[in-house]
Amino acid sequence: MSRPWQDARTVIPGARPVAGAAPGRPAHRDPNVLRWLGAYTASTVGDSVYFLALSWAATRGGSTTQAGIVLAAGAVPRAVLMLGGGVLADRLGPRRLVLGSDAARCLVILAAAAFLLLATPALWLLLTLALVFGAVDALFLPAVGALPPRITGRDQLARVQGMRGLSVRFANVAGAPLGGMLVALGGSGTAFAAAGVLFGASYVTLLAVRIAPAPAGGPNGARRPAEPAGPLRDLADGLRHIRGNRVLCPLVLVVALSELGFSGPLNLGLTLLVRERGWGAEAMGWLVSAFGLGAGAVSLLLVWRGRIPRAGLVMGLGIVAGAIAVAVLGAAPTVPTAVLAALAVGLLAGLGGALCGALAQTYADPGHLGRVTSVTTFFTLGIAPLNYPVTGAVVAAWGTAPVYLAGAALCAAGGLIALGVPALRRATLGGG
Repeated sequence: MSRPWQDARTVIPGARPVAGAAPGRPAHRDPNVLRWLGAYTASTVGDSVYFLALSWAATRGGSTTQAGIVLAAGAVPRAVLMLGGGVLADRLGPRRLVLGSDAARCLVILAAAAFLLLATPALWLLLTLALVFGAVDALFLPAVGALPPRITGRDQLARVQGMRGLSVRFANVAGAPLGGMLVALGGSGTAFAAAGVLFGASYVTLLAVRIAPAPAGGPNGARRPAEPAGPLRDLADGLRHIRGNRVLCPLVLVVALSELGFSGPLNLGLTLLVRERGWGAEAMGWLVSAFGLGAGAVSLLLVWRGRIPRAGLVMGLGIVAGAIAVAVLGAAPTVPTAVLAALAVGLLAGLGGALCGALAQTYADPGHLGRVTSVTTFFTLGIAPLNYPVTGAVVAAWGTAPVYLAGAALCAAGGLIALGVPALRRATLGGG
């Protein structure tokens, strides 16, 4: 049976107007959305500085193996607690959770900075920091992902995803050099202090963001249950909501397959490809820049275009074409060919990822949005990084070719699901 939130053009019963969202005003001209974007950008740059500082401190404080354990430690609580973070986002509301977790990140990082400025970094401290930060991230990520539908109209979600993509690109370009400069000037403690200040700036800016009140019904728009439900029941209810939604159910599968397909070849696999071909560090720089340029260009396109009437179809075609680009990248005989393929992957993967996010936010019931976001984020930031050891083992045994072929096959499978499910293929963004 059709549900009112399954059509982006349908008004959700009980929903109230978005606070601070001017009717007809594009998201990139809305001061409220721009304040959210500023907060998100400060947080994302802070993430980049934090991870670089943690990597440097772990390398200086222990062996290469110990450093790897520290860097991997944060992914474990993030993956384990991510779905619980989605439940809390729906129970408490995304504003309360995102502010609380942002404040916690600020305080934890500043405390670590103070310790490191006074003492040599110890492995136990860095390991504890990584675990705590990963646990707080599991609360922050579902909450921040559930905010866009509460600060702008649903017809502006594609634009917001484009703006978010630009923020990520900026953080990738600016965060690592900033972190490296701070480490060079004052060590890891100084870099941690700067990351804490950035998280604090994000918190203060988020305080000024006007967020729509929860729609009528239960907490954050969910229909009030007949009797109190526990966290596990809430989680099961969120999963049932995804399973019963003709758009969300296949969309989650598309996200899972495409992320698993892209993450190995485009992260660890890219470094191993360059080393295998003997292209050198300069080629690596060109490939990363080409990928970033492509992803940034498609983000700008979404900000400018805004409305994607056949978003599901465009998403499926983009993912399939991106899968072909991944295969070409893995087989590229020369650096120029690889650079062109990386540019195409950035364009197509960026398009597919942004549309996946916008469609999830558009077609999810407002009362389940935190849980829906936690499930998609679970695959993108929780499960996908765990295939890096598999990627390394496969490359060590058979070279990079199987990694790129397998990645392309997974991506193509995700794209074909998007094209093969009528409800998802016909899904729209921003009206017809």
